[in-house]
Amino acid sequence: MLEAIASAKQRVHLEVYTFEREGVGARFVDALVAAARRGVVVKVVVDGWGSMNSSSHLTETLKAAGATVRVYNPLTSLFTGRSWRNHRKILLVDDAVAFLGGINIGDAYAAHGNEPGWADLAVELRGDICRQLGAKLHAGTSALTSGPVSVFLSGFGGGHRLRKRYISAIDGATRELVLAHAYFLPDVAFVRALKRAARRGVKVSLLLAGRSDVVFARAATMRLYRDFLRAGVSIHEWTASTLHAKAAVMDGKKLLVGSFNLDPLSLVNLETLVEVEEPGVAAQSALWLERHMELSRRVFLEDCARSGLQQWLLDILGLAVARFAERFASFIGRRRRR
Repeated sequence: MLEAIASAKQRVHLEVYTFEREGVGARFVDALVAAARRGVVVKVVVDGWGSMNSSSHLTETLKAAGATVRVYNPLTSLFTGRSWRNHRKILLVDDAVAFLGGINIGDAYAAHGNEPGWADLAVELRGDICRQLGAKLHAGTSALTSGPVSVFLSGFGGGHRLRKRYISAIDGATRELVLAHAYFLPDVAFVRALKRAARRGVKVSLLLAGRSDVVFARAATMRLYRDFLRAGVSIHEWTASTLHAKAAVMDGKKLLVGSFNLDPLSLVNLETLVEVEEPGVAAQSALWLERHMELSRRVFLEDCARSGLQQWLLDILGLAVARFAERFASFIGRRRRR
């Protein structure tokens, strides 16, 4: 990404949820400032919540170099009910190369001694799909396709189209499905799609967070374990660092990756999803998933055995978190439609 910015000749568009000002963030600021000063049109969009500790610094520094900076729904917008977020991670350079996925700009993704950085994925795109992306960045909900690559952007219509792409891909799987998601709060229809796949003989594997940066998110996910395991779904928990990936590979030939989480809030936030039907790219992603599953803790049905009180508390807490997320997302959605 830094190399792409350094080689930019006409335009740089960077859209990211979290942009830290120190460490690798400072390197990005330097690269963006240098691009703006050599005449490149530079636009940066950061989320007002995800980048609240750095947005003022970024705005001041980049605008001084001639770049355009937008803080999406700053904290003050909460008082007017604008609670939805820009959760996208997009870097587009010269409408010729683009990077999309789940990776923010911050040092959390780098290894620290023996501890790996956050586990996450992004794809690099080149060619006509980048030209299409440049034309549709501000067009709201969009679906772009070029050859084996499709890019879906959620705008005013929310992320329901992105969710449908996941369910369609799951329903189309015939042999194997590997899914890695950090914040896994699927709705009933999504849960049923995964269980249907397992029951028709598809090998379904879930790589989930063994620890989370979001309080109580894991409790909401763990309440689903027994149901999945009984349906034949295998579950692996990544505990070496924070899992932040949002990706799936179907039958070793189709990849879904982006910023879109399988939770209610992603249905109302601005999100991205890339769908690639190309065996080479899917194989690279499958290898990443397999390596992380090998280093993860396999969860078995007996691991879910707890005392009645423990199970009751877990189920109550998990259900409460899930229901709160659903209702909060519904509230945000109503506000967006006004």
